[in-house]
Amino acid sequence: MYRDNYITSLRTEMVEMVKTYLSPPALGYGYSDVPLETTIKWRPIVLILGNYSSGKSTLINEFVGADIQAIGQAPTDDSFTIITSDDNVSDTDPPRVTEERDGKFLLNDPEYPFEILKKHGQRFAAHFRLKKINSPFLKNLALIDTPGMLDSLTERDRGYDYQDVIGDLAQLADLVLVLFDPHKAGTVREAHTSLRETISARTFEDRVLFVLNRIDECASLGDLLQVYGTLCWNLSQITGRKDIPAIHLTYSLRAAKNANTLPDSENFLSLLENRRKKLKEAVLDAPRRRLDNLAAFIETHAERLDLFTEALVEYGTARRRTWIKLGVIGFLTGIGCGTAAFFAGMWAGIFQGVTDPLTLAASGAAGLSGFLAWMLLPARFITSLIRKKRARTIDTLLPLTTQTQKDAWQAIRPLVLAYLEKTRGKFSLGECREQHASIHRVYTDGTREVRKALNELMGLADDGPGVTPSTETEVRGGLDKDTGQPPDILA
Repeated sequence: MYRDNYITSLRTEMVEMVKTYLSPPALGYGYSDVPLETTIKWRPIVLILGNYSSGKSTLINEFVGADIQAIGQAPTDDSFTIITSDDNVSDTDPPRVTEERDGKFLLNDPEYPFEILKKHGQRFAAHFRLKKINSPFLKNLALIDTPGMLDSLTERDRGYDYQDVIGDLAQLADLVLVLFDPHKAGTVREAHTSLRETISARTFEDRVLFVLNRIDECASLGDLLQVYGTLCWNLSQITGRKDIPAIHLTYSLRAAKNANTLPDSENFLSLLENRRKKLKEAVLDAPRRRLDNLAAFIETHAERLDLFTEALVEYGTARRRTWIKLGVIGFLTGIGCGTAAFFAGMWAGIFQGVTDPLTLAASGAAGLSGFLAWMLLPARFITSLIRKKRARTIDTLLPLTTQTQKDAWQAIRPLVLAYLEKTRGKFSLGECREQHASIHRVYTDGTREVRKALNELMGLADDGPGVTPSTETEVRGGLDKDTGQPPDILA
């Protein structure tokens, strides 16, 4: 319980850090279309993918302890289903579906992090839904069941961009399970695309677990080994990795008993019981993974926004210097026009002397006209040329010394260009400097404190602190001895 409280409190504080320091500039500069905390404020998420009939729904039923998802050999469900706990119903009662809501509700309720999926349209919304279950397994996490991947379907067949939806959900998820079954140890076309292109581009490799499901349907241990070897070879070809990715083995004990597949294969299945438990433990570890993922989320976006605002500060500073130079030239131009008007008036006999009011008024008007004419025409034209040149040489704005900085810059470069094009280079330099200083503090101090807090978590036992107290708090980055909460990360 102590460790759970620590995880919950630290997660809340990290989300608040994103909301306070990162979201405002992210929205203001077009870095993100929605507040950054929208995608991380909810509970940990486990995304379950797989070929059709790979046992996704069956495994979910096994996890929650009830038949809440339809199962079958053929494709049985073409919806993306969010499965979460119902906190208003006691989890001591037999697990059951307590509430169901449609996609429009999910996409528009601010409690859930699915606002980014609105872009996929009404057809997707019709295949998106929520189920609440009173299951202890879902106390600290949510599962997402997905339509089975097929060979023949295209975007037109589904009515929405399936790969784009998978990519968005993979970004939200703290853990992605990719399921296969003994009858299809290879991968269909949609699975190949998802593994090779979509998932690899939208989430981190360590968040993806490959699972060989329904192993109770193997006739013998030799049969299982043959299937396992085939899947290993296929995955190594798809992922492009020279090493063979780890593959978890599991099956549904409830489904196996119902199908009477246990008697002939229970001898070798008993040897693999620890593998089933290991997969379940990995899923239940999603809350701890959420903290690691939140830390990575803060580090990634803080670094990118730090570079984004630094680039804008450099651009704005250079633009200000340019305008100062042009202003000086305009001032000199105005003086030249006023002087020329004075001598022309004296030569023509219009002016009676230096102190003549007409002389002062006419010369001043000529000088002001010259200054305004310069600033409104040539200066603007020159500024436009300089702005276009800087857009072509945008990569020279910042000294990128590390590969990490270079990768981060490539991710935000189009966004910087889009913002400069939208604003035509006109923005508040002072406000940008203040935001850059705030973001830089998060990037340097905040992320370091987050990692320190996570390191302390490794030493916490379930019933209390397992580390030596520090001088500032009972656990620096851990729970305060008086409040029971972690201290402010940026305090």
